[in-house]
Amino acid sequence: MPELPVEALVQQVLARNPSLPQMAAAWQAARARYPQVTSLDDPMFAATIGPDTFAPDDPGVNFAYRLEISQKYPWPGKLALRGENALAEASAAGNEVEDTRLQLIESAQDAFYEYYLVERALEENDKGLRLLREFRDVAKARYASPTEHVSAQDYLQAEVEIGRQQQRRLTLERMRQVAVARINTLMHLPPDAPLPPPPRALKVADELPVPQVLRAAALARRPDLQALADHIRAEEAALALAYKEYYPDFEPFVMYDRFMGNNAQNADLAAMVGVRLNLPVRTAKRAAAVAEAQARITQRRAELDRQADQAAFQVQEAYERVRESERVVRLYETKILSDARQNVERARPDYVTGLIPALSFIEAEQKLIELREHYHEAVADYFRRRATLERAIAGPLLPTPTTRP
Repeated sequence: MPELPVEALVQQVLARNPSLPQMAAAWQAARARYPQVTSLDDPMFAATIGPDTFAPDDPGVNFAYRLEISQKYPWPGKLALRGENALAEASAAGNEVEDTRLQLIESAQDAFYEYYLVERALEENDKGLRLLREFRDVAKARYASPTEHVSAQDYLQAEVEIGRQQQRRLTLERMRQVAVARINTLMHLPPDAPLPPPPRALKVADELPVPQVLRAAALARRPDLQALADHIRAEEAALALAYKEYYPDFEPFVMYDRFMGNNAQNADLAAMVGVRLNLPVRTAKRAAAVAEAQARITQRRAELDRQADQAAFQVQEAYERVRESERVVRLYETKILSDARQNVERARPDYVTGLIPALSFIEAEQKLIELREHYHEAVADYFRRRATLERAIAGPLLPTPTTRP
């Protein structure tokens, strides 16, 4: 069966997970505010009729009416500032979509490497069970042979260890089902949908960029920081708009008024034009709006500074964790596993010749299996921590991990 590459999993998660459409819809809703806030109000039409003009008993009263159409215009610059506010908020929503995308990438990678780890642990468990059963059969045959002087404890101890490994396998199988369910849930699939196996081995990279470069990258491209900068721009537009509220809005109108009598001289005055405007004399509420906008800008700027400091810390912390994991993997590859294998190779003939008891040989085998599991755990930790570092800098760190030949 073909292996499941991490790149394909990430692409499927980004394509199918409902979180992104949810955030994208919020972004589209924010973008739709711009034409609403930059548009003029609808024109107003008014019609007035004098009730007494319908009096049938007074032929001297003529039909009287008034028609009016008007259009309200905000003070110059108000509509533009409302548009700037809406565009900045929409840009912040777009950056939040990107932040969600990065979170999904990290979650997908973390789930993938958990899946890889449990598969490798099951593989090591199979190896251990096979070796223990071989040892048990040899010990049982030696015990049954009249020429051998070995204790029944040898193969009984092997049976005990086989039971422990079988119990361990039950736990690993449960962990595998949970890992599969987590990946399928991220891909918006049934939790028990089948998955291809993960790669058998992953290659750990040798070098990392210096942390100063990583911190600079994080400050330049993290979408959560850019979203906060967008919110500051929106609040600055709101402050400028609050200052504009000290100026009046205009409402020009055209009127045709037939309430002024029937003589020809007054009829010539029936058509009129004029303008209305509000008088911004309530300065207390306008001063409060300015103060509120200024306070919100101060709040957002402080939040951006705090978040930038936190981003730098997250990058440094993740960087140190990746370095630690890389060194641990190298230690396993160059020393720990080699020493454990030599220990087993030397223990096997010593047991056959009776120099060491069966328990010592079994412990050497079990220690090798345990250390191999720890090695795979260290590899998985390396890539999970690298995914966290890439999330912290909002972008790829190193080439995608490749399968070993």
